[in-house]
Amino acid sequence: MIRVLLADDQALVRSGFRVLLQLAGDIDVVGEAGDGRQAIDLARQLHPDVVLMDIRMPMLDGLAATRAISSDADLTGVRILILTTFDEDSYVFQALRAGAAGFLVKDADTDELLHAIRVVAGGQALLTPGATRALIEAYVARPEPATPPTSDTVLRVLTDREREVLALIGVGLSNDEIAAKLVLSPATARTHVSRIMTKLGARDRAQLVVTAYESGLVHPGQH
Repeated sequence: MIRVLLADDQALVRSGFRVLLQLAGDIDVVGEAGDGRQAIDLARQLHPDVVLMDIRMPMLDGLAATRAISSDADLTGVRILILTTFDEDSYVFQALRAGAAGFLVKDADTDELLHAIRVVAGGQALLTPGATRALIEAYVARPEPATPPTSDTVLRVLTDREREVLALIGVGLSNDEIAAKLVLSPATARTHVSRIMTKLGARDRAQLVVTAYESGLVHPGQH
């Protein structure tokens, strides 16, 4: 059973999600939070598998709550799925950088919602939709106050092959697609991905995508 914590400041939205999720059969809504601070407290109390996190909440927003949960050593098994209106939220990329496993548009249909929760609960990042890659590209391309580290500085711990694999992760390829592209077995591709995550201290595949762009290994618009 996948244990889910709902974090949204609108009670009606939480109620709607609860009804949909409880009908799935393999998902249990274990708690509801109306703001970011409550989301953090309940995550620490309940240790859910997935937090369905809205960005815009009072007291403490979803970005700050995501950062707090992701950086808590006692909550390493808690995965965060960001809820967004897509065309309005300008913090989705920052949330991925902070440790969220992916994002879901609020008006997604029931099948998309259930699939997203199952993917994230299974330890994967929700990165396959083209919209996700487009959003990441858009926000990586935005100028920021701090200068991002150079590719050599961040990636010097990786072998040449691992850099190749990371670049393909950055443009959205799955392990099987990476294996086919580089003429590797799927098991070898998975091993490379696992080693890259360990070397870079990445929480999950979402952070590898962020690193691939921020390090300059992959550039916005590259496919």
